[in-house]
Amino acid sequence: MTPAVSAAGLRKSFGSVRAVDDLTWSAGLGQITAVLGPNGAGKTTTMEILEGLQRADAGEARVLGTDPWDAPAEHRARVGVMLQDGGLPNGARPVALLRHLASLYAAPLPVDDLVQRLGIDRFAGTTVRRLSGGQKQRVALAASLVGDPEVVFLDEPTAGLDPHARLDVYDLVREVRDRGVGVVVTTHSFEEAERLADHLVVISDGRVVGDGTPSSLCAGRPLEDVYFELTRKVHR
Repeated sequence: MTPAVSAAGLRKSFGSVRAVDDLTWSAGLGQITAVLGPNGAGKTTTMEILEGLQRADAGEARVLGTDPWDAPAEHRARVGVMLQDGGLPNGARPVALLRHLASLYAAPLPVDDLVQRLGIDRFAGTTVRRLSGGQKQRVALAASLVGDPEVVFLDEPTAGLDPHARLDVYDLVREVRDRGVGVVVTTHSFEEAERLADHLVVISDGRVVGDGTPSSLCAGRPLEDVYFELTRKVHR
């Protein structure tokens, strides 16, 4: 079976800085893969390559079997992306924005369902520029899911959310996974990774230093302890 996402020998440099260094990992459909790593580890650059926003210097990136850099519109319609900064137009109102996005897809998810599940109806009349950080996160998550993607990249999906809202997002992400979607979540939250992940990838200094199921990678130990052990080995 074609993996949802695969990276093989990826390399990317910015001047003299090697941001991604011979990085290899893959993520499956019907699976939540959590990608963790320190700031500057290469997570964002790797995600941007897989999302088609950056071009690798070397190696191979594939999403649903397609090179994301050269992907046609038909492929991009099968992939949802939630960027860390939201990427939302400041003058738009949330529900109108989501309805507009839904109109661009052949078979979108029902907008009203997403709006209700994520509590967006409570601030539907407020423009994006006036939303709180957590409210913008909810709209950005809905925007990434409204096209009913086969693969979705979620960058810090619960940042800025209160505990109840985080649990709502966890439930929604699991439901997306259970529909067979490949979900890739980048996070700094060990709790988030432990609650959601079927598969863990730990990146440090542009390389994969840990890759496997939570049980195989952690072997009964707290994820936080395993993470610091793996990332400290690289930084020594």
